[in-house]
Amino acid sequence: MPRIAFVSLLSLLLLPVAAALGAPPTANDFFEKEVRPLLVEHCIKCHGDKKPKGGLRLTSRAHVLAGGDSGPAAVPGKPKDSLLIQALAYVDTPRMPPKKKLSDRDVATLTRWVQIGMPWPETGAKAPAPATGPWRITDEQRRFWAYQPVRAHAPPAVKNSRWPRTSLDHFVLAGLEARGLRPAKQADRRTLIRRATFDLTGLPPTPSEVEAFVADRSPDAFARVVDRLLASSAYGERYGRHWLDLVRYTDSFDARGIGGEMDCADAWRYRDWVVQALNRDLPYDRFLADQIAGDLFPGPDGGLNRDGIIATGMLALGNWGGGDADKDKLLTDIADDQVDVVTRTFLGLTVACARCHDHKFDPISTADYYGLAGIFFSTHILPNVGPKTNGPPMMRIPLLSPLDLAKRRPHEQRLANLTKELQAARKAAELASSFAATDSRSPFGIDGRAEVRPLVVATLLALARREAEREAVRRALLPAPDFANGAQDGGVPGSPHAGTHDVHIHHRGRYDRLGPVVPRRFPEVLAGTKQAPIAKGSGRRELAHWLTSPENPLPARVMANRLWQWHFGEGIVRTPSNFGWLGERPTHPELLDHLAGELVRSGWSIKRMHRLILLSATYQQSSEAEPEVREADPENRQFGRMNRRRLEAEAVRDALLAASGRLDRTMKGPATRSFAAPRRTLYLMTIRSDRSGFGPLFDSADNTAPVDRRTVSTVAPQALFLLNNPFAIEQACALARRVVASAETDTGRVKGAYAVLFGRPPELEELAIGLELLQASRGPRPAEKAWEEYCQVLLCANEFLYVD
Repeated sequence: MPRIAFVSLLSLLLLPVAAALGAPPTANDFFEKEVRPLLVEHCIKCHGDKKPKGGLRLTSRAHVLAGGDSGPAAVPGKPKDSLLIQALAYVDTPRMPPKKKLSDRDVATLTRWVQIGMPWPETGAKAPAPATGPWRITDEQRRFWAYQPVRAHAPPAVKNSRWPRTSLDHFVLAGLEARGLRPAKQADRRTLIRRATFDLTGLPPTPSEVEAFVADRSPDAFARVVDRLLASSAYGERYGRHWLDLVRYTDSFDARGIGGEMDCADAWRYRDWVVQALNRDLPYDRFLADQIAGDLFPGPDGGLNRDGIIATGMLALGNWGGGDADKDKLLTDIADDQVDVVTRTFLGLTVACARCHDHKFDPISTADYYGLAGIFFSTHILPNVGPKTNGPPMMRIPLLSPLDLAKRRPHEQRLANLTKELQAARKAAELASSFAATDSRSPFGIDGRAEVRPLVVATLLALARREAEREAVRRALLPAPDFANGAQDGGVPGSPHAGTHDVHIHHRGRYDRLGPVVPRRFPEVLAGTKQAPIAKGSGRRELAHWLTSPENPLPARVMANRLWQWHFGEGIVRTPSNFGWLGERPTHPELLDHLAGELVRSGWSIKRMHRLILLSATYQQSSEAEPEVREADPENRQFGRMNRRRLEAEAVRDALLAASGRLDRTMKGPATRSFAAPRRTLYLMTIRSDRSGFGPLFDSADNTAPVDRRTVSTVAPQALFLLNNPFAIEQACALARRVVASAETDTGRVKGAYAVLFGRPPELEELAIGLELLQASRGPRPAEKAWEEYCQVLLCANEFLYVD
């Protein structure tokens, strides 16, 4: 495919929205957790499969669409036109349920379900039938691929033995050869360094870096590029952003309360911890464990584990609503959020679907869910539940040892007392001064101002002494502690879950319908039925150990698949957070086990896994393949070529700043509110209540839930941003000044612009077009204006926004 230097802005403006108009990625989970329980509890008795009233069955999406005697029950995407919603809202007859209207919240849930397209999880293959009688895991369910131990597989023999560069290439090539296909040719060196640099750092390579690699013909030239990129601090920022998507990271919950007591004002410390942990290649098993129970592990010197406390911020950044009035439901929603993020992110399982009923597809029982939930009910991220008239405050954990905190307390108390005394002394001084300024008799029994003045002097001296004493105490004090949002053992103080304990099953997910108590434990399909009891503490320490134990096959598989996905755009399992029945099966199961085994054998080193993948022939393929290969494998499930990918929102903005020469590489610290600030986009404030602006426009992660794959849309406002937004125009102007200063002639300047933006020299036709545009744009106007317009056109090029 020939290079396309310029995007046709008109055609881009006329492009239809490419994003899926159906349900969001978590729609199936929304149905299982919110919608199905309502249908089962309130509707199925009358509208089940046996003698449904009015001929209406509410047991499948097809039945809802077919409707009953009155016609279709719902119109996907149009709740106002749906008879079901009208009946639930009691706006017309018939009214459902007939005896009592559902709560406004329940009606809103079903309305939203219709609005997003009525997702109803179904599978083409028949799911293993559940056992009759009491719930148990069947032999068929136990044999499911995801629950099997990770097995060692020798790299398979291949015909083209000269192609593989690393062990993983054998698995890919064997799959291609079995289908009569061959891999794409190797990418050229300019493409390869641009791909690897964006891939590992989220930033473009500099022209000097590109030229140095092109000139270096030594056999280990690319390996040294990879090592340099992995050693860059930008690496942790890049993969930190990937990780933050998974754990629904946000800098603020709500724009109305930024930095307030109900906000996650210290979340940025968790962001910085993630970046630093990845940069120093913290072993993944420890990276995982710290986020679940870092506060329970000793620090490097045996004392306070500052980093571990910060790491538990993952558990504190959930999305559970304000919980203004119903504090009991607030606690169940927090525990549910924590079960969900832990099991999806680390296990690739949708365990939270078992909150209200046994999982409909996977061997996860409601008892399994509440065994895990008990661990989080015995953990708190709030100091209290807050008043019923407001949401809860977020806990701010001081990053000081108990001994240091104890040393501070007497000084803090003395400082508080002196502050009160100082306030009283100021009032006395003000009162004495006011009487000294009058001729009237003072309340002190002294006539005239002259007699009052000594009292004023004495009062002022006392005030000065108090101020000096307070300042001295404020300086005996230790520096003010840092704080972190995170988790601590024990349920929320003052709530029904204070302390550590097992919890009841909540029938239909409701805290007011309690069943038997379930001991805190892990899902039986993975951990078995003979689990050691959790005798003390919340159980988070035990959970962390179990997740990283050799007997648990999923964490290594899930992480190996995520790394593959982050490099190739698609995983070996294309549902990276669902390895269950509704998830896709691995395209290369032996390769997935090989990568999982390599991750463990490497000492859980993520950087070593990056190196293994990037140095492979599979990764170094061109994005162009032979026509017969594209026809046989249009979705590239066999990885017979590299996937061409558009830059993510953060990389688009960072690349604009890098091109202009204005990128501020300052790391760490509180998030920056201003979009115009030149810091990396990772450090711009994300606000959960705000779904407008640059990030959502370019498909940034929706931080209300874990995101394992971002949407990629093509919409006209994206082109309009590059054309009209002041930020984009400012970068184009700065780029123009940069390229004009880089050479004496227009030809040299055009070449410089191409080197900065695309990592290559312009082709002869592109050079001629550029020079012609510059000449035509000048006319009577200043030359710098022509360059600004030309640079803006280059920044709108597909080649700038895409990586081959």
